[in-house]
Amino acid sequence: MTDSQSTATAPSPTLAKHREGAAVWLRLQRPAAMNAISTDLLDELNLALDEIEADASVRVVVLTGTGRAFCAGADLKALANAAGEVDPSQVVQFVSYAGRTIERLAALAQPVIAGVNGLALAGGLELLLASDIVVASTAARIGDAHANYGLIPGAGGSVRLARVVGTHMAKYLAFTGSHFPPSSPVLAGLVSEIVDPEALESRLAELATTLADKSPLGLRRMKRLINDAPDQSLRDALAAEQQALAEQCGSEDFAEGIAAFAARRTPIYQGR
Repeated sequence: MTDSQSTATAPSPTLAKHREGAAVWLRLQRPAAMNAISTDLLDELNLALDEIEADASVRVVVLTGTGRAFCAGADLKALANAAGEVDPSQVVQFVSYAGRTIERLAALAQPVIAGVNGLALAGGLELLLASDIVVASTAARIGDAHANYGLIPGAGGSVRLARVVGTHMAKYLAFTGSHFPPSSPVLAGLVSEIVDPEALESRLAELATTLADKSPLGLRRMKRLINDAPDQSLRDALAAEQQALAEQCGSEDFAEGIAAFAARRTPIYQGR
């Protein structure tokens, strides 16, 4: 073994994961590639989701990016050969994997907060659509760039976008391929808060703490009800809400909330 071989290090992870209290932070970490989605990144994200799903103490997930981008979409360059050609079947397979991973993010029981620090395009937009709350920096730019490359969304973009911003705005975003500042009316319904760039991290931490202090059972039930409602009749959605309410009222969290209110103290929820 040569000296260079003996000192070689493993590649840097494409996803940084750390814990802050009851919140798990996931940070896309491919700044040189604008945090574009690669197979390695998807593998690491799936491993992180495995750990989150198995850990009942996790109450909130924060997803953000490193550098100038949140996520610029799929890294199609990684699928090209030396001549710059791409096998269509490989693209379909890769995007299908991305779609399954993003669906796992959307299906998490815990609230997911996305912190948009820069560009969020195509697959990056699809990550936002799979999140529950989107906090964007004024420096962020958000859009669906698939049309610019002769592509269409394959990880939920065409399905979720209209439900969030409305049909006409979804078509405008998709057809033009343009990106917009978070204050644009085109993004109304998608962006929850807009903050100065230097305040993004602190606001994400503050919001994560706020959510972590709520009843985790209550937030999970509300998330499920809100996510399921568009696919249900009004009658069925209202019945599901009543059933979830009955279950919540039988929980220790409900009893703690009422007791804390009566005693004029801050409730401490255990998620039971």
